[in-house]
Amino acid sequence: MAAALPTALPALRAEAVRRHQAGEGEAALAAYAAYLSRAPGDGGMWTNYGVLLRTRGQHDLAVAAQERALALMPEAASVLNNLANVLGDIGALDRALDLRRRVLAQTPDDSAQKAMLGKALRTSGRLDEAIEVLTAALATHPQEAELEVQLAMALLAARRHAEGFRHFDARWRTGELTPRSIARPKWQGEQLDGKTILVMPEQGFGDAIAFARFLPVLRRYNPARVFLHCERPLERLFARVEGADRVGRDLPLDEVDLWTNMMDLPVPHFEATEAIPAPTRLTIPEDSRQRAFALTAPFADRFKVGVVWSGSVTYRGNAFRSFPHRAFHTLLDLPDLQMFSLYKGPELAAFTADGSAALIPDFGSSDRDFADCAALMEEMDLIITSDTVTAHLAGSLGRPVWTLLHWDAFWLWTPKGDTTPWYPSMRLIRQPGPRDWDGVFAEVRASLIAALGDRP
Repeated sequence: MAAALPTALPALRAEAVRRHQAGEGEAALAAYAAYLSRAPGDGGMWTNYGVLLRTRGQHDLAVAAQERALALMPEAASVLNNLANVLGDIGALDRALDLRRRVLAQTPDDSAQKAMLGKALRTSGRLDEAIEVLTAALATHPQEAELEVQLAMALLAARRHAEGFRHFDARWRTGELTPRSIARPKWQGEQLDGKTILVMPEQGFGDAIAFARFLPVLRRYNPARVFLHCERPLERLFARVEGADRVGRDLPLDEVDLWTNMMDLPVPHFEATEAIPAPTRLTIPEDSRQRAFALTAPFADRFKVGVVWSGSVTYRGNAFRSFPHRAFHTLLDLPDLQMFSLYKGPELAAFTADGSAALIPDFGSSDRDFADCAALMEEMDLIITSDTVTAHLAGSLGRPVWTLLHWDAFWLWTPKGDTTPWYPSMRLIRQPGPRDWDGVFAEVRASLIAALGDRP
């Protein structure tokens, strides 16, 4: 049984704050509800409650709570900031920008607020303005990592790649990533002349696939060998990746002279040319191909579409870049179409629980690694995916792929357009407005009907 809540208002207020700070979400919700039902005029508690709701992904309720706080405390910088945060999450950018400026009018030296203002401008597609604001702010606050990361994102979205990647090194100073601890010097761009360099991948598998294309740039520096550290799910896929002499998890550090991060490599590339390299060349083992052929053989006469609806649930922006698997139900009536789930992760439980797996066979959950997934993609006529690792995998394989983008898409996709120079075989389908997946799937359906009609 849940612990009984105190009855006196001050004690009840303190209980809600204590539970919130302790990370006891369910208990904190109950305490806030009990307190605010008796003290609805406490703006400070309404804004705290809104913060809790936002962290739990309940954005519409969070907006409602912050609006109540604002009505009670219309000039409080903390309330203006909290409301701007959640409005930014859901794409209400004009109002979020107005609130950011109101906060900055009160606290003109607030570097965090300047970073969020720049982010909101970038997200709304006002890249030149975002770059101008963030550049000026960074000149005033040169040590603020979040400002520099936001500037990097704006520059990269504007395709100013060399500048953007130089600033992106600040990601290691934001506190969100654990800095590397490697008992070798970090490469600073000097000639390697017979030395062995270790390349460390980025945190996401999608980033590793996307940016491994830059490994060949190291050949300009005359290394003896290039080692690429890679986690097991990518190991077979990267077995013969261009630019690496050895790939794996347990590489001999005693043979390494220097190390670098994979996303440091675009800097020397783009300093020499603005041309985007071709996607990473991947290896698909024969046993993976045989497995994929056997799984798809009963559907040889159908138009085969591999589908993915969610990325990693631990990524903080996943709730907005992903969509319910039920969105694919709107395509089940299309003749000659057969969808297959290529998804692997915790969201599969809901997919199997509602009976979807009979109509959209689950091929992804039995994958041993991404090489198995790649082989399945080769058997597909089309891949339709959310903005996650499978988009980069399909694009690198040169497979026809439609990547479904939410309104605040990754910088690599840029703010507009339905194609990307990073993956020539990819089509981008964007939300018509924030959180509008219905509009996306209306376009997907119409395009699939056209594709099915063009079949021999």
